[in-house]
Amino acid sequence: MGISVSAIAFCATPGSSPAVQPPDVSDPIAAPSPSHNHLAGETSAHLRRHADTPVDWWPWGDEAFARARAEDKPVFLSSGYLACHWCHVMERECFRDPAIAARLNRDFVCIKLDREERPDVDQTYLTALRTFGTGGWPMSIFLTPEGKPFYGGTYFPPEDRPGLTGFSTVLDRVARAWREDRDRIERVAGELDAMVGRILVRRAASSVLGPPPVLSSDLTDACYLILCGEFDPEYGGFGFDRTNPRRPKFPEPSRLLFLLERHAALKERPRPVKTPARSLLMLDPGPAAAPLIRRAPLDMALFTLDRIARGGLRDHVGGGYHRYCVSRFWIVPHFEKTLYDNAQLARVFVRAFELTGDPRWRDEAEAIFDFVAREMTLPEGGFLSALDAESRDEDGGEYYLWTRPQVEQALANPEESRIVLQVYGMLRDPNFEGGRYVLLEPRERSEHARALGLELPELTRRLDAARRRLHQVRDQRPAPRKDDKAIAGWNGLMIAALAEAGRVCDHNRDRYLKAAQRAAEFAWTQFRREQDRLARTWRQGVAKGEGFAEDYAFLAEGLLRLYRADGDPRWLERARRLTERMRHDFGDPDPNRGGLFFASRRDARLPARFKDPLDSVLPSANAVAARVLIELGRLDDDPQRYDQAEAILREFLPDLARRPGVWPMMMVALEELLQVRPELSKAHFSAPSVDNPLDGKLTSRNTLPVQARLEALEEAVQFLRRGREAEVKLILTIRPGWSVLSANPFPLTPRRNVASASGLVTLPNREGEDAIPQPLAIELDPDAAQHFELVDVRFPPGRLKPLETPRTEAAASNADRPASLGRTIEVYEARVEVIARLRPHAQRSNFARLGFRIRYQACEDRVWSAPAELSVEKDLEPR
Repeated sequence: MGISVSAIAFCATPGSSPAVQPPDVSDPIAAPSPSHNHLAGETSAHLRRHADTPVDWWPWGDEAFARARAEDKPVFLSSGYLACHWCHVMERECFRDPAIAARLNRDFVCIKLDREERPDVDQTYLTALRTFGTGGWPMSIFLTPEGKPFYGGTYFPPEDRPGLTGFSTVLDRVARAWREDRDRIERVAGELDAMVGRILVRRAASSVLGPPPVLSSDLTDACYLILCGEFDPEYGGFGFDRTNPRRPKFPEPSRLLFLLERHAALKERPRPVKTPARSLLMLDPGPAAAPLIRRAPLDMALFTLDRIARGGLRDHVGGGYHRYCVSRFWIVPHFEKTLYDNAQLARVFVRAFELTGDPRWRDEAEAIFDFVAREMTLPEGGFLSALDAESRDEDGGEYYLWTRPQVEQALANPEESRIVLQVYGMLRDPNFEGGRYVLLEPRERSEHARALGLELPELTRRLDAARRRLHQVRDQRPAPRKDDKAIAGWNGLMIAALAEAGRVCDHNRDRYLKAAQRAAEFAWTQFRREQDRLARTWRQGVAKGEGFAEDYAFLAEGLLRLYRADGDPRWLERARRLTERMRHDFGDPDPNRGGLFFASRRDARLPARFKDPLDSVLPSANAVAARVLIELGRLDDDPQRYDQAEAILREFLPDLARRPGVWPMMMVALEELLQVRPELSKAHFSAPSVDNPLDGKLTSRNTLPVQARLEALEEAVQFLRRGREAEVKLILTIRPGWSVLSANPFPLTPRRNVASASGLVTLPNREGEDAIPQPLAIELDPDAAQHFELVDVRFPPGRLKPLETPRTEAAASNADRPASLGRTIEVYEARVEVIARLRPHAQRSNFARLGFRIRYQACEDRVWSAPAELSVEKDLEPR
């Protein structure tokens, strides 16, 4: 993930930061530890990679926390995964550094976590991190011996850098705060832990005020309209920002599948599409957002599939897809490959082929299946989890990128080279540093065929032969590492994709079905334990950990899809058994509540046992479980299964109504439920009332309450390039009806200084808070910090207003608002002009861009949103 550093609540004594002091290596406590720790016996490749570092790592568990209590030390928790590039960078820079390891071993109990093994732990602490505007991996977080978080960030460099606090400094500050300000750390940790628990629980009943919403097709219409507003009409995909084109872009297969299923449903049962709430008119807050234009769902899905299939997200030599691209243009990817991404995209391509009959989409799915068979299939028949982003301790580009001479040397035939260079964009300027190229197809292949004077089938044949030769040459390079652990739920996703291909595609049908059957047998025999409970992971004959709701839901759906494809009743029976175990272990014991908990039981160190209904890079386990129940109801003619699926959807119904665009798989499940329960569609969606403070929350990533732009750049850039200080204006535009906390939100309250990773933050000197507000804060982004120092930031005065209690108890229970009720606060509204003074690091600097990060907390009608982060940047003309 991207680099970001942010404090959660780092308590220390006031004053200047302590100087970084190297440990006294003559002190045996501070001397580097032996080159082994407690990770050597772990099955996780990510943990085993750290087994020979000098840090005295422990795996997550009772033993590590018992040691922390016995030694009265805080816990340093580092969470990541094998395919994470920045996790490797921090490992090399920090965890293999003897001096830093000595600090860690002396002052902390260190825990290394594979987030893929324990997603419940990772999600809990990531929620704490994201509450204050940042998040990602590596996740670096400090805990009390009871597991309560009090400080954290993501990637830290080993020593201080311009704009980034070094890990050595962080460790010194945290250790000093633990010794000298322990009471405040424990109080803040307790407050934050409680707040995270409330956020995770997400009491759906308090999410919407006014008339209760109902299950109907109006909800799926609202989801579709929001996707229309977020759709990128130039490059495909969703959630783009014209003012920040470099923000990462993911393929989001759950959204694509929703669009394809919506097309299929409307084709079978045509009906008008309504705009269910006036709040949808707010989808276009300014020039950065796409206008709300109704587009055919099939067109949006196919356009996106075309762009990602021709772009750098796809590995055009070896097949398969990377996780995401670093900009809206689908050019440069983040080079890791995961099983779950490729399984979901393969299924989307198969569905696109089924709905259109276009063999191109079948061929795209087949290319994924070929890659998975070659690179991600275990000898036992299951599937490993990921390919690393790195090869030879370098960025994965070392393996995937090409120069023109490399292509010409590999192919030898000048005509063949000319075809490859033209089709894959290598006659243009390089799209990667060092004169290298990410291979992609900037133009449609039919255009190249005409330009080359070839028939399209002949061009395709010659490209296939050239790719095979390039692949042979590439295989001689150091390849990215493989994370060879198998994960139960991810295997279920690939089984479902293969089964659907076997059902839909006559071409290679037997091959797909055999692969799905072999993997299903592997999953049933290797992951399943007594009473049909599942292990989470498997590696080299060892199954480990308890499965989560997603493991049961994804594997049950894979088995049902396989039964639908080959008719073997054992898959249906196994799906039934897994579903019953899932309902028993993850269902809510309250008979009036629906939905599945994320984990089968609560880890005592975590603040809550929670239900997670949201789609992320994985589909929602609750949504997939609802689809499984609906399918079992159809197959077994059992209306009780429909009741169970309906109970899941009703559990999250208020949030579905408030933010329909973020629940695409729930909407797929709802559409399927409406097919078997048509009486539900007679009711209609209750639009939020005019007096509802949550009206307008049908938001997309384009409907941010704050927009930002840079001004006064031309003259400032001239001064900066001559090595002189200059001032830049940041103009923040706040949407009508919204306000944001000022840079000094409590001007009438005595303040204390609280050290943070990015400087000093002022908090009110009052006890009993249950949240920590996020004042408006400006910092350079990491790229800009390489060129400049942020000398000063001048904020204008804001408007004083009483911080009133929300008008209902439901809104008062919202865990995302600052709990400073009854005070006077200072806020900004409408337009804010901030002056940032910069000093270049060099006498002469030829920088190409300038970027800032803005952290803020917004409020609409007394209801507070979680703290958020906004990026603003400007590409500059070269000197």
